[in-house]
Amino acid sequence: MFLTAMGASLTVGALAIAVRSLAGTSPASASSTASPMAKPEVMVWKSPSCGCCGGWVDHMRAAGFPVTVQEVDDVEPVKTRLGVPARLQSCHTALVGGYALEGHVPAESVQRLLRERPAAAGLAVPGMPQGSPGMETGVKDPYDVVLFGAAGGDSVYERR
Repeated sequence: MFLTAMGASLTVGALAIAVRSLAGTSPASASSTASPMAKPEVMVWKSPSCGCCGGWVDHMRAAGFPVTVQEVDDVEPVKTRLGVPARLQSCHTALVGGYALEGHVPAESVQRLLRERPAAAGLAVPGMPQGSPGMETGVKDPYDVVLFGAAGGDSVYERR
């Protein structure tokens, strides 16, 4: 009886591995909302009058992310709910794969975040740096993409 139960357990385990393999997930990434086939939806909260936010939405869509936009008169409650520190705030706030995005975060940085899945609240590009996605004006100022809400505090995730 023990061997029969053990064999059934192994069969179920093998089946689970086969399903993950077909679905393109591993046990470590099974909880991830990002799959190799489709990018997760980006939910954006922005002011109806902000044009640069629309430029960032276009940038994310061009990178293959499905984007839903919620136009709100006051984005502050969303920033507070998602844990975006005041010092890192910008014009729009988004949520993707369980992470907050604040400001003009490049799609490549978001893709890296979703691949690496660090223990953090999200990414921010503080202010509105010229040359960041949605802020293309012909001028390119250097800027940092900041990882925030991690146990060790905020850190520079990328320099652009």
